[in-house]
Amino acid sequence: MKRLLIIADHSLVVHAIRLALRQTAGFKVVGFIDGRQSAQHHLLEAQPDIVLVDDMHVRQHALDRLREVIEHAPNAKALLLSGQMDEESLDEVFEAGATAVLSKAVHPVALGTLLREVVQENIVHRPRRTRSAAVAEDCPLTTRELEILRLASQGYTNGRIARELWVTEQTVKFHLSNTYRKLGVANRTEASRYAHLHDLVVPHEQLAS
Repeated sequence: MKRLLIIADHSLVVHAIRLALRQTAGFKVVGFIDGRQSAQHHLLEAQPDIVLVDDMHVRQHALDRLREVIEHAPNAKALLLSGQMDEESLDEVFEAGATAVLSKAVHPVALGTLLREVVQENIVHRPRRTRSAAVAEDCPLTTRELEILRLASQGYTNGRIARELWVTEQTVKFHLSNTYRKLGVANRTEASRYAHLHDLVVPHEQLAS
């Protein structure tokens, strides 16, 4: 019997997952954690085999909880239930430590089967990451973070980056904050210096092509 811990920000999500697993043997739901708060204590206490994380209303909460699973329950399978299956979103999720991502579009009856197959390691999904030839293989940034860093390194303001990429300024700030953390720098100037020193900046005409 596999111990399953659910992390979500709404009780309706938990109820739907419980209903979906009702016809699936082999799982025991050992708890529900409000994903808006740290899960550290609950992870240490529950000792789950599987942690199913909903992508929630604030995606950063899901990413933070996945990182906590890796740190505080390293033997558990960390699975994300998500409505976003594009490459950029998958990059972020797998970088945060997810074992697999399950689409919210899956039929509820199939959820239990998918969970069991992932746990038994019959399903292995490694998303293809698109990288520029100028980027080192060990670069910790996602495709979107690199894109924003390159524009920032050319002197673009957050507002101009947002217009160029058709995103909000808040999204730009979010990705820049993640970039600073991953590169171990304190601000935009240090990040730009890092980008130039490590050949992460490409000519403007390549960005526009």
